[in-house]
Amino acid sequence: MLDKLESIHSRYLDIEEKLSDPEIMSDMKAYSKLNKEYKDLQELEKYYHEYKSTIDNIANSEEMMKDNDPEMREMAQMEYESLVEQKEKMEEDIKILLIPKDPDDDKDVIFEIRSGTGGDEASIFAGDLYRMYSKYFETNDFKSEVVSVNEGTVGGYNKIVLEVTGSNVFGKLKFESGAHRVQRVPKTESQGRVHTSAATVAVIPKFEVEDIDIRKDELRTDTFRASGAGGQHVNKTESGVRFTHIPTGIVSESTDSRSQHKNREIALTRLYIKVREAQEQKVYSEQKAQRKSLVGSGDRSDKIRTYNYPQNRVTDHRINLTLYSLDKIIEGDLEPVIEALQVYENAEKMKAGETL
Repeated sequence: MLDKLESIHSRYLDIEEKLSDPEIMSDMKAYSKLNKEYKDLQELEKYYHEYKSTIDNIANSEEMMKDNDPEMREMAQMEYESLVEQKEKMEEDIKILLIPKDPDDDKDVIFEIRSGTGGDEASIFAGDLYRMYSKYFETNDFKSEVVSVNEGTVGGYNKIVLEVTGSNVFGKLKFESGAHRVQRVPKTESQGRVHTSAATVAVIPKFEVEDIDIRKDELRTDTFRASGAGGQHVNKTESGVRFTHIPTGIVSESTDSRSQHKNREIALTRLYIKVREAQEQKVYSEQKAQRKSLVGSGDRSDKIRTYNYPQNRVTDHRINLTLYSLDKIIEGDLEPVIEALQVYENAEKMKAGETL
């Protein structure tokens, strides 16, 4: 453990020195990248000094335990036991900090909710999910902006697309992608029977243009008039944007916004994710085989989470987590669910031996 921390400490000092180099300071891209790494290592740097000090103090206690004075030996023994306990706790914390973060965790996201199986009740449930997530965004100081909305006939949404910005947005929201199932008596049900409906959520990390390593001469760009809901506007303005990555033939488009500029951003982000996944297919083939698509089919059976109103129960099927606090969760108190998913992800990474 100390060897690992020594290595990180050396890297920290190296970055510290480079950040004061005029040549690095004049290159904003290189400076920003180093500065981010420097900030990411600060907590481990703090633990390095505390851990090293604790090891030194344990060694001192061991020496004092050899003293001829029985009282001194007893005091040293007590201090030694306390320090060993402190060291073990510190090692557990350090192990978690050594798990590499998903490089996309800090990114803002395009957040999409669609009604799935269940007709009007599915649209109403999509509206409930939107309200739940909106409250969660507020709790985490995330800002959200509606990019596109298609309302349901009796309330809720057939589809709503948001742009969510803040700190560690994708890191918090990435687990929400998939099909969400609800079991309850719908407002539209006169017989009092429990129905099952579904809505789907997709969380897409938003990349800056400079993050996207695709050459302009490899892209074909087309604009077109969006079809569907939107009134006269969609018939007069070519707001839809489609990108084709010529080397791979991968196509991505967006008609989510009335703004062509916003649609360019969304379509380019989607294209980059598709191209990147294609390029990483060989490297991550084993992992990819275990992953489903972000959304799946939207069918009731293709679910990541169930919200059961009669039993006030929420179940996340990926980690077999069941909480009897649906009333709080649907009001935006999602942290217990998201924390459990983060702990599970970290545990899986530790099993796989992934460390910095």
